[in-house]
Amino acid sequence: MGQRLGKLARPGDVLLLVGELGAGKTCLAQGIAWGLDIADYAASPSFVLVREYQGRLPFYHIDLYRLDSIEEVVELGLDEYLCGKGVCAVEWADKALAVLPGDRLLITMEYLSESERQLRMEPKGARYREMLSRLKEAITQL
Repeated sequence: MGQRLGKLARPGDVLLLVGELGAGKTCLAQGIAWGLDIADYAASPSFVLVREYQGRLPFYHIDLYRLDSIEEVVELGLDEYLCGKGVCAVEWADKALAVLPGDRLLITMEYLSESERQLRMEPKGARYREMLSRLKEAITQL
């Protein structure tokens, strides 16, 4: 799923990943990186907050896990990433939804079993409705 999202990604896309610990947010981000033709392993940026990768487009993997308040998120100055020419995947985005871009694809992940996850995708804005439509088309052609 992540790889398909990465292939559909365009400059400026913001993908917000929400889910409990172990739901697969970092795994999904790795797939997005592969879809952007990034060979490196997209490790969790929990301790550095942001990791940058270069592929077909720049990929900014952001993790808000260690932050406790919206004020801390605002102080990070993520605007250059969120409003830039790359693709942003933000883990633990639910900690800062109020200050993240209004146009985005919100992906809520739920752990079902060791090998199963449920994903709910909520597009906000025309770009993300189109992306989700293209993703559904790609999946139905399997």
